[in-house]
Amino acid sequence: STDYDTSDLLFFEPLTTEDVLNICDQLDPDGLIVQFGGQTPLNLARGLEAAGMPIVGTSPEMIDAAEDRERFQQILNDVGLRQPPNGIATNTPQALREAERIGFPVLVRPSYVLGGRAMEICTDESALRRYMSEAVQASPDRPVLIDRFLADAIEVDVDAVSDGERVVVGGIMEHIEEAGVHSGDSACVLPPHSLSEEEISEIREATHKLAHRLEVRGLMNIQFAVKRTSDEGEPISDLYVLEVNPRASRTSPFVSKATGVPLPKVAAKVMAGLSLADQGVTEEQWPDYVSVKESVFPFQRFPGVDIALGPEMKSTGEVQGIAETFADAFAKSQLAAGTELPREGTVFISLAKDAEKRAMVEPARSLVRLGFRIIATSGTAAVLREADISVEVVKKLQEGRPNLLDLMANEEVQFIFNTPSGRGSRTDEGRIRAASVAHGIPCVTTLPGCTAMVRAIEHLAENPQPSVRALQDWHGLQPTAVEPATN
Repeated sequence: STDYDTSDLLFFEPLTTEDVLNICDQLDPDGLIVQFGGQTPLNLARGLEAAGMPIVGTSPEMIDAAEDRERFQQILNDVGLRQPPNGIATNTPQALREAERIGFPVLVRPSYVLGGRAMEICTDESALRRYMSEAVQASPDRPVLIDRFLADAIEVDVDAVSDGERVVVGGIMEHIEEAGVHSGDSACVLPPHSLSEEEISEIREATHKLAHRLEVRGLMNIQFAVKRTSDEGEPISDLYVLEVNPRASRTSPFVSKATGVPLPKVAAKVMAGLSLADQGVTEEQWPDYVSVKESVFPFQRFPGVDIALGPEMKSTGEVQGIAETFADAFAKSQLAAGTELPREGTVFISLAKDAEKRAMVEPARSLVRLGFRIIATSGTAAVLREADISVEVVKKLQEGRPNLLDLMANEEVQFIFNTPSGRGSRTDEGRIRAASVAHGIPCVTTLPGCTAMVRAIEHLAENPQPSVRALQDWHGLQPTAVEPATN
């Protein structure tokens, strides 16, 4: 907005209906676009329309339909899609009743905040009581939203553009971290690296249905969850709609750079009256290379905080890695985010759940094969030893010294894999994660993140120097339907 090659005029005014209308009085605009400023302009759309300002693109009526829980549930029913069981509560007894109906664990959040602030996963009744009494001030005007939490599901972001007749999926991004980590904090990969063709086809079809039903003109972002189960040995994949935003998302710049198709520019032209066909955008362009988006966190500026990722957004930026393989692209994204992946040394592993311990066996075996020394807490060490992996037990903080904090202070640990069983800077786990920031030791707090890191370390062991190619050269590897992004 501050680039003189992009904006003709720039106003430093509060984003309120009155202030925007004052600007409109000065400029007499042909129309207002509300899709490129996150949630704030969507909140202004109704008031601006009521004042007689023409909103171009998706109508405020359809924006409201996507925002309103009851109306959106009806829309999903109309198109044959589903979302996790959910409810609304204005007090603690009502919240407990809704949670009992939905089933624990539940994801709870205030209905009036952005960025996942005060969002939390409650696994039982006591946690929900504490949340309702301490975290929020629920009222009829400010209800609490309660959703069934889909444990171990794969979260997927989709960016699409529609002109009212045709819908083009700009990108389908699979999150690295499991559902439950805020989408702004999770790394993601485009194209998806573990979804089946059937799952991708179902996601694409659902995107088309929602775009048509919401009468989208311009950009839209949808967050899905893929929950995999098995029935008598047959794998089953269930698709849930988590959220639909009839606007540009924080992923739009990433998708544009990953594919070479400038989605915001295409969407703006759609809103100005040019169809997708007029612009030559007729179908999604799937790259034959891999792009990884990684989040950047400000933890070094906040000593002592617990860095475990969760529903509340903590990142303050993001970077991107592009390569021919996932491992190479992920390694590049880590380097860009300032994480130096070790080539040798000691890795500490402490995983909360038994299933996570078992899933870490093969990645740990790979680390040993690369020459790393493995140290772990007793529970994790026992599982690794059962798999014939060489591992040393390190004392927990309450078991005396020397413990992990001592090893970190002596620069004897190069990497930490620690999934949380509890959160907070005062827990032993929280102290360990906070110390990792203080000592500059990379620390990963999700199992998928751990396995992706090991793949990246393996790649760097075989390819010490990352491949380098200009962004335009990547885009040149495939035909693009419109002019490439210029910045």
